[in-house]
Amino acid sequence: MQNKKIFFLIDVNSAFLSWEATYRLQHGSKIDLRNIPSIVGGDPKTRHGIVLAKSIPAKKYNITTGESLRDALIKCPTLTIIKPSYMIYLQASNAMINLVKEYSPKIQRFSIDECFVDYTDSQKIFGDPIKVANEIKERIKNELGFTVNIGISNNKLLAKMASDLKKPDMVHTLFKDELKEKFWPLSVEKLFMVGRKTLPKLNRIGIFTIGDLANSNLELIQYYLKSHGKLIWEYANGIENSQIMLNKYENIKSIGNSTTIPYDIENVEIALLHLLSLTEMVSMRLRDKKKLCSLISVTIKNNEFISYSHQRKLYYLTDSTNEIFNEVKKLFINSWKNEPIRHLGISVSSLKNNDEKQLSIWDNKNNEKLRKLDQTIDELRYKYGNQIIQRTSFLHSGIKNVNGGIEKDYPTMNSIL
Repeated sequence: MQNKKIFFLIDVNSAFLSWEATYRLQHGSKIDLRNIPSIVGGDPKTRHGIVLAKSIPAKKYNITTGESLRDALIKCPTLTIIKPSYMIYLQASNAMINLVKEYSPKIQRFSIDECFVDYTDSQKIFGDPIKVANEIKERIKNELGFTVNIGISNNKLLAKMASDLKKPDMVHTLFKDELKEKFWPLSVEKLFMVGRKTLPKLNRIGIFTIGDLANSNLELIQYYLKSHGKLIWEYANGIENSQIMLNKYENIKSIGNSTTIPYDIENVEIALLHLLSLTEMVSMRLRDKKKLCSLISVTIKNNEFISYSHQRKLYYLTDSTNEIFNEVKKLFINSWKNEPIRHLGISVSSLKNNDEKQLSIWDNKNNEKLRKLDQTIDELRYKYGNQIIQRTSFLHSGIKNVNGGIEKDYPTMNSIL
């Protein structure tokens, strides 16, 4: 293994619920949410919204991620419902990243609760990757209060698949010589990038396991599924060569946020609420970095995980939530193909220091007031949490600001390069 790449994928177990439970225990709660039927998601008062995370006891009631709170409460009337708190989750995620940085500087956040780690060079310093992965897992549990799974392999795809083999609180390897035993017997729907529309197409041609796909004729798979067929055939055979990129939350060249939604969005108003939530978090980070942007892009991924994006170059520099969202809204409306949406993302780039802003004859006279309002809201949210101030558009939507990038993000491996 010394001559090969070594990647970890670290995945927080039931992240939102674990982080809520840990935060409450650290602040005096006598109840561990992980030990009772509980969920994170929506509003417990209005019972609007969806399940974003669930405890193991809640699973016994067949409560599923993405279902409505109303349906979950029918299954378990005593269910404890917790409103999501983005800033708590971000702080917990950052604490985990900071701990992992002690072992490797090459870290890439895959979502708020997952990160890839290139451990290749670190072997010379810390030694055996399996031993170190277990050490990291135990340190996270003992020092931060929550558990993780860690997958280990020679590429990012197999590291991610390894992390999902058995949960919680486990370390798994999935190297090429382990594919036949550990990987190929799994149902093909477990394979990364095999969605609900691809699955029946594979089943119709007799492919039910990952091994069936791996050992099938590539030309046949490409005939039925085009380029996506080649991608998943390669994944089934453990073929994937992407490398670690700079943490997208720290890359000073751009700032982005995205979310994968556990249900199809077919309504423009709901899509715009998700985009507004993403915009708020991107704008907060932009101001926190003391940067201004002049290039905005929006990415849309449909329910077959086919993505497309559009961008717009601005004639001005901005860090204003309202200004950025106005451009995001136009980009979305002009580019959406009226098909079901499962993933949305925005990013801002062409960044400059915020002392470089120059007034324009086009500046709205209210812009300075809006900037001061943004600053005040940021200070309140950093101090008291993300839910301290809500836009009225979120109040009865069931979305809140939770979708500011905290749901799991599942792009293709290459798309995160």
